Parts: sequence; C-alpha cells; structure tokens
Amino acid sequence: MLVDYIQYLLVRGAEKVKKVKFPVLLTVFFLLLSVYSNALAFRSSNFDNSKIELGTVGARYIPSAPKRVKTRVQNSVDKYDYDLFGRENFEYFPLQLGDGEYKVSIFENVTGNRYRQVKVQSIDAKINNPFDVFRASVQTVNWNSDMDVIIKAQELTRDLKTDKEKVTAIYSFVIDAFGYDYDKIKSVDSTYVPDIEKIYNDKKGICYDYSAVFAAMLRSQNIPAKLVKGYSDLVNGYHAWNEVYLSDENRWMVIDTTYDSVMKKNNMKFTMEKNKKNYKTAREY
Repeated sequence: MLVDYIQYLLVRGAEKVKKVKFPVLLTVFFLLLSVYSNALAFRSSNFDNSKIELGTVGARYIPSAPKRVKTRVQNSVDKYDYDLFGRENFEYFPLQLGDGEYKVSIFENVTGNRYRQVKVQSIDAKINNPFDVFRASVQTVNWNSDMDVIIKAQELTRDLKTDKEKVTAIYSFVIDAFGYDYDKIKSVDSTYVPDIEKIYNDKKGICYDYSAVFAAMLRSQNIPAKLVKGYSDLVNGYHAWNEVYLSDENRWMVIDTTYDSVMKKNNMKFTMEKNKKNYKTAREY
C-alpha cells in the first residue's frame, strides 16, 4: 500500500512532483514509512502496556490453529490465570496485586491440560491510584459508556449526590430486575465470562453475572467495585459477590446482590450490607 502510494506520487503525479524539491519528497517518504512501520509494530504486539498506570494490562494472541489460549498475570506473591479470547483486539486484565514487578505470559494449549508458553513480558507497575484498578473495564467486568446497561446506571443515579445513594439505587434495581438462572448454573463451563449486555437484556443470571453487572454499573459512576469470588456462610458452593468502596465514608462494603435478589423474591428479610466475617475471599477482580 505504501509503495503504491509513493509510485502514484512519482509517476501519475509527475507534473506536480517536478515542482516539489527532492528533500521534501524524501521527508514525506520517511514520515509515511515511519507511520506504516509503527502501525505494523502495533498490530504484531501481543501486549498493551499503555494502561498500566490505571491498573490494567492488555494481551492478545492469534494461534496458528484454533485452540484454547490463556494469560497469566503474576508477581512474587500470587498469580491470576485467565482464558484469553482476544485475537485482533486486546483484552485487559487487572493488576490487582498492587505496584511492583509482574510477569505477564501467554500460553497456548498443546493437548489435554498441557500448555506451552508462547509470549512473555516483565513489567514494573506503578499505579497512579489503587482504586483505579476497580474502576476499569477488564475481561471479567467489561463495560463501556455506550452499553444499555451503563446508560441505565446513568439514569438511575442522575440526581443523586453521594456514593451511598448511587450504590443503593443501582443495588435496588439489580435485585429487583434480575432473577437467578437455575438452568444456566447446570451447564456453565470453566471458560465462561459474563456478557453484561446480554445479562441485562435477559434479566437473569448466575452469581458471577449479578456481580459483574453490579460492578460495571458502579464503575461507570466512578465508584470502585470489586468482583469477588470465594465462599460464603450464606450460600452453598463457590460464589461471587462484590465489595464496594464508599469514598465519602472511606470504607469497603460487602454486597451480595445474588443472595438478596433470591431472598427478596421469596419474601424473606435481608440487608444490603453484609458482615465481612461471613465471606471468605479466594479471588478478586
């Protein structure tokens, strides 16, 4: 494409080119070449580090044949593994382990449960504000301002002032509007990631769905919200819920929209804020 364009300048536009000094043409040529080279370099990159200061890192990978691909984000303390669905476009993952040295790896499946590392990078993360990690759009809480569910969050909070008021309004909507999907929980597999627009339109989901929608709606209002996975004394099995930061009260609050939605539909008593002692965190996003 670049060569064709230069040929156009030099051949088809010869009568105009003659009027242009050679150093100018040379400058234009190298400028175009630089832009083209940078575009190619970006397209071939497997990592996007442009959002590290905001607490996320991007990854993508195109395998030689259709196969499962994973990303690992780790530091010296812990590691988080994700299925990587990003091919042409980047997917973003939280740096929830804080500032410091990370290794970000991409693995492709070889056979069965065996994977081989195909790409890796080391980064030194310096996050501007640790709360930004839980305001970001990432794979598990993937949102943007054009989504209907995010527009709904804006409508619900338009005339509200405090974080607590906004949290309460969105919380009330979620536990009222959504129902638990008992069929879905029987068939969901380990690669599942919530699609919050689909959940919003279907008006039903599992605990992972409830907590992803709730977190996304809050994050869109600049309220830090964690999607947390682990165990609760109130629920059997592996569970998902949220921790929400109230800046005007300077504290994190545990909220379980799934549990409360089921309780409300069964006309049973519950409170929005849960006792943290009843919840054991395994993973947070």
